[in-house]
Order: sequence, then C-alpha cells, then structure tokens
Amino acid sequence: MPSPEGRDGARENHVVAHKVLNNNVVISIDEHGRERVLMGRGLGFQLKPEDRLDPAKVEKTFVLDSGAEGERERQLLTDVPYPVIEAVTGAVDLAERELGHHLGRRLVIPVIDHIQYVLERLDQGVRIPATHMPELRVLHPHEFRAAEHMAAHIGTALERELPPEEAVFLTMHLLNATRDEPNGTAALLFRRVQHVATTVETGLGVTLDVESPDYARFILHVQFLLQRLVSKTMLRSSDTSFFEFAKHSYPRSYAIAEQVKAYVRAATGSDLTDEELLYLIVHVERLASQVGAKAAPDDGGGGIEEVLR
Repeated sequence: MPSPEGRDGARENHVVAHKVLNNNVVISIDEHGRERVLMGRGLGFQLKPEDRLDPAKVEKTFVLDSGAEGERERQLLTDVPYPVIEAVTGAVDLAERELGHHLGRRLVIPVIDHIQYVLERLDQGVRIPATHMPELRVLHPHEFRAAEHMAAHIGTALERELPPEEAVFLTMHLLNATRDEPNGTAALLFRRVQHVATTVETGLGVTLDVESPDYARFILHVQFLLQRLVSKTMLRSSDTSFFEFAKHSYPRSYAIAEQVKAYVRAATGSDLTDEELLYLIVHVERLASQVGAKAAPDDGGGGIEEVLR
C-alpha cells in the first residue's frame, strides 16, 4: 500500500535519489547520513541521482546495513525481479501484523534472498531438501502459522506453487528475526530438542505420531528441561523411589533416557539429575505406549502415570 511514510517513520516528501538501483528500488540518504532503501513499483523509472522522489510511489523503506553486508543487500535488490520483492515485503507485512513485531530488514532481505533461490531451483526442476521438523509447530506455533501464511501469500502473489516445506524455512527466518538471544541461542535450543526427539524415535524403532498430544507434551518437556539446565534450575528430589521404580519397570525407556543424558552431557557439560531423568522416562514410556512399542508389561497399577500427577 503506497504511503508517504516508511516503516521507520521517516517522511519521504522532500527526499531525493542518491542511487537508482532499478526502476523500482532507489537509495536515498536520510538525515543521519544512513543509506535508506525506498521501494515502489516504478519509483525509479527515468529517475536520476539528485532528482526528487514521488512520495506517492514509496511502498516500503528501511535502512541498509553498512559495509560489505550493505553492498551485498544493494546487489540483491538490484538483481531480484521486483514482483519477488513485492511479494516478500507483502508477506513480511502480514507476519508483522500477525506477530506484533516490526521486523524490517532483519526479515525482508533474508527472505527475498531465500525465495529467489527457491524459485531459481524450481525453474531448474530442483527442490531444496528439508526435514519435516514437526517440533517447530509445537515449540513455535505462532511463528509457524505466520510462516504458512507468508508462504501462501508469496505463492499467490507470484502465481507459483511453493513446496510445503517452505513453511519450515520461513519459520526459521522468523525465529532468527524475532529472537534476540545471543549466539543463536534459539536455534541451538531447537537443534538440541530435535536431536533428543530423534534419539527417542531411533531408540523406539518407530515413527512417532507428531500430531498426538503425547508428542507435543514430550517436545515441550524437553524444551523446558534444556532451559532449566541452562538456568541451573533442574528438578531435584531426595525421594528416589519413583526413579528406581521407573528404571527397573521400563528398561527400554530408561535406556533411551540414558542416551539422552549422555548427549546432554556431551553437548553442555552438565548432567541431568535423577529427577529430570525420571520425567524423561515417563514421557518416553508414554510415547512407546502410543505406538505399541512398549518393551515391558504394564505394571497394572498405573505407576508411571502417578509420576505425572
């Protein structure tokens, strides 16, 4: 939607062109000396440096990065067809409204780059391989839903059918743009949750039902477990009776939990407490029961369920 005011609140009424990247993308210099991208269909047509811009044509504006990264962004915006840029910026607007975040360049540039790459591969008959990553839908339902809507918007705008796995890729882009944790903490946590889920699935020798409530509870439990480990607030108890019961009554689930414990130790240098291990055994046993992979007979007293109450 054309507007005389950009996303950063800067009015374009008296702005002149600094560089014309193409017919639709122009660089200006704002009052702080920063390079600002202004985009709009036909905005740069027959425009020369120092010409005044038509504010009615400005649809999107944001500040460029500096240095080599800024140069890469300028080249990307020069090379990518404007319909792709327009479709992505529209999808980003949609996600911003849905998530209540101003994402700007942090999301626009990476998604333009990604979608253009996807379209080029599709034109060559190549699909980018991606795992299903069902954990994303459980751990980040709002971002995943927004990503699905983004993919649908882009596909409709470009009249192209994007592969279903684009929701996964776009969710990861959204997480990168909306999470402020240092050193990729969110992505690291997700990879560790994914590794634990794979360990359990391999240990049970089955494909788990990722749509089941037990699976959702398990994934959330693993996430909270890993977060408690980082914050050094792991569960502890002086009563070991439930742990000993679970250890001996459910040997397969206990063995899988021990594999998870070994992975966590290798990845973080920290050991899970027996209490944390107990709850892990409980969740693994629930998943085993769900798919008929339970190794030990039922104890008849519902003991494993008592742990969760």
